[in-house]
Amino acid sequence: MKKCLVAMSIVAFLPSVALAHHPLGGMPMETFVHGVLSGIGHPILGFDHLFFVALVGVAALYTANRLWSPFAFIGAMLVGCLATSFGFVLPATEIIVGLSLLVLGYLVLSGRALSMPVALAAFAGFGLFHGAAFGGSIAAQEAGVGGGVLIGYLLGLGVVQYAISAASGWVAWNVWKATEAAAIQARLAGAVVAGVGLFLSMENAEGFVFDVMGWSS
Repeated sequence: MKKCLVAMSIVAFLPSVALAHHPLGGMPMETFVHGVLSGIGHPILGFDHLFFVALVGVAALYTANRLWSPFAFIGAMLVGCLATSFGFVLPATEIIVGLSLLVLGYLVLSGRALSMPVALAAFAGFGLFHGAAFGGSIAAQEAGVGGGVLIGYLLGLGVVQYAISAASGWVAWNVWKATEAAAIQARLAGAVVAGVGLFLSMENAEGFVFDVMGWSS
């Protein structure tokens, strides 16, 4: 239990470290290597993305293919990022991102192994919106400096997110010894992420109501 709480605390702390030590220190992206470094640094800047991809690694343990199922998330995330960088807009991106933590957190908290159709649908469906969030905030700005930068960015983004999911899965399996979906450590991780998702969803709902009513939040 203590190991689980320590690991989740480290994950929560990483975004503040990343903000202070981004690979390029806020400099403009000009080369392929710049894009790769930026892609590696950006996923841990937002705790919502970081928590989700870490839980993907845990949830994948309890599917029929724990090594390959995270690629459903990675692939859809890259598609969403690339599409948004070229002007395609997915509706309610931030709302769906918040809900993704709530839903995946609940699935892991339930203590039941995920069937491949459910896992792939959750990973790919939500991955598309996580990618759109990246594309809207980052890739669209960097795409203007050249295709090489964007390709490098997507490469770095994909590699680091698979590394995060693989690392979290390794910790859950080898450190927490959570070899079954019903393991308390895995379920606790799901509960933490679901709690974060609930908070974000309530915050998004409040913002939506305020916008509809014409109130300033």
